[in-house]
Amino acid sequence: MAIEKTFSIIKPNSTLDNNIGNIIAHFEKNGLRIAGAKFAKLSKEKAEGFYIEHKERPFFGELVNFMTSGPVMLMVLEGENAVMKNRELMGATNPANAAEGTIRKLYAKSVGENSVHGSDSATAAEREIAYFFERSELTNRF
Repeated sequence: MAIEKTFSIIKPNSTLDNNIGNIIAHFEKNGLRIAGAKFAKLSKEKAEGFYIEHKERPFFGELVNFMTSGPVMLMVLEGENAVMKNRELMGATNPANAAEGTIRKLYAKSVGENSVHGSDSATAAEREIAYFFERSELTNRF
C-alpha cells in the first residue's frame, strides 16, 4: 500500500458547531495522520480561486459565500491510500445518502453545508495542498 498525502477542509458549519476535534479524531482513529494544519478565514478571492472549476455552475456564488462565512480548518492528511481513505470517511456529498458513521452523516447539515472537503484524486490533492501550504509547513509522519 502507498503512503500518500491528501487535502481536507473542515468547513465553517463544522468549525462553528465545535466539531473540529471530533472530525480530526475520526481521521486519526481510521489511520490518517495530520501532516499540516492551519485554522483560517478564507477571503472571497482565495475561495473563488480554490473552487475555480465550479465558476460556471449555478451554486458557485453560494459555495463561495458559505466557505467565507466562518473559519475553516485546512489540513494535509497522510496515510496509506489517503485520498480514497479520506473519501470513504467523509461519506457521500449529500448527508442523506451518506453511510452511517461517516463524517457527513454525523456532522453535515445539507448538501451545501456538508462539513468537510476532501481531494478526489492524487492529482487534485497535490494541487490543493500547494494552493494552501508551503512545503516547509508539511511533515512526514510515517
